[in-house]
Amino acid sequence: MKLWEKINPYKSSPVKRVGDQPNKPYRLPASARIVLGLIGLIAIGTLLLMIPAMSTGSPLTFREAVFTSISALTVTGLSIITAGTDLTRAGQITLLLLIQFGGVGYMVIATLVMRFIGRRVFVLDRLALSNSIGLDSPEDILHVLRHVIRGIVIIEIIGALALYLHWSFNSIVPQSDVIFLAIFHSISAFCNAGFDLFGNASLFPTGMPKDNLTLLILGTIIFIGGLGIPVLSEFFANHHFKRWSLHTRVTMLVVTSLVLFGWVFTFWAEAGEFGVLQEAGLGKQLVQSWFHSISSRTAGFAAFDSFAQIRPATQILTISLMFIGCAPASMGGGLTTGTFAVLWAAVFNYTRGHSEVQVMERRVSRGTVRRAGSVLTISIGLVMGATFFILLTHPNATVGEVLFEVVSAFATCGLSLDFTSQLNNFGLGVISVMMIWGRLGALTIVTAILQTNRHDTGVRYPEETLLIG
Repeated sequence: MKLWEKINPYKSSPVKRVGDQPNKPYRLPASARIVLGLIGLIAIGTLLLMIPAMSTGSPLTFREAVFTSISALTVTGLSIITAGTDLTRAGQITLLLLIQFGGVGYMVIATLVMRFIGRRVFVLDRLALSNSIGLDSPEDILHVLRHVIRGIVIIEIIGALALYLHWSFNSIVPQSDVIFLAIFHSISAFCNAGFDLFGNASLFPTGMPKDNLTLLILGTIIFIGGLGIPVLSEFFANHHFKRWSLHTRVTMLVVTSLVLFGWVFTFWAEAGEFGVLQEAGLGKQLVQSWFHSISSRTAGFAAFDSFAQIRPATQILTISLMFIGCAPASMGGGLTTGTFAVLWAAVFNYTRGHSEVQVMERRVSRGTVRRAGSVLTISIGLVMGATFFILLTHPNATVGEVLFEVVSAFATCGLSLDFTSQLNNFGLGVISVMMIWGRLGALTIVTAILQTNRHDTGVRYPEETLLIG
């Protein structure tokens, strides 16, 4: 060793600066993990659906398989195949599993599996899960899941049992298929997926059964599935209205109001002259109008035999209901009833001169109002952009049918004016992006793409007036 090294043995050691942080393994942000997880599931679903044993004829093409996989995992229901005739029973079971994974949420199932095998759920995993189901506090996730998963299974079993008893005793569907059909449509309805297996013209010439009891059972399952995981959790844990949180009370108020609003105006438009229900009896008119109001808010089951012939007024009403969509952290998509309620509350309070947004004697934070405004702005821009590009690449399409299709994809609804099959590859790509966006939510995807560790710099710029209105 040299003399200078003996005198100063620390000379070669690196100098530590104040604020240096030890190297930590990089982990993807929670929102990015949600997006990548869904993309991975889409890839797996596509490969499974392309297996020859999954289809009755020739194997599904990549175009058909990937679009069906996306539609199932985003619980949308738009399709360029007929699941009832183009898929074998194995293919239909695969489709059902994709719907269940997409509806309940792959992060929920992954967390439960980890708990069952004894693994610890890390903080980042809890954060990713809370983002995927819309919870603000990751600490309560496992407690919420225990109630919710148990309740979901019970609801789907009760729904399947009700459909089985009705269809079996009244010979509405073949006895050999009644058990599987009841299970499939109970899960599809609860997950607001909109897929049905009644596309076989020889067995079901009018498509899905539209008798009053079938629609009442399916409509009830759809309604419950559209309430959202936080609301369902509170129902299972708390049966007293006074103990419900503000979110649950607002959700029930908005959802009930939207159902009644859609029911009344659908009946008005379609039960009268020139409507598709003008020749039906009063009971059928009331039930089908009610079912359409519920289904159009992301479920996607067509309530009418001639759905493509609904009046323009009903089309506008349906587009509005689809755009608003279901409750946050529910099986459906759209703007969400929570965003809709916050925006209307902000308008109401500001027009009355209030400096803060108040709902049911509670104050809504300004951050929540800003988030709601951001979601609305992004959503409108995305819908208008997608509509523009599809119109640009489909010269024979009309604005009405394209806008209807785009909003249906954005809301993960699945209703269509028979336009899905007319889309070219570019149009299917645009609709696929809309379905993924609608399922994950605008803020989740934008955060996944743009998330950085920025901090407030403390700089405040001069204030100046910007004219509006």
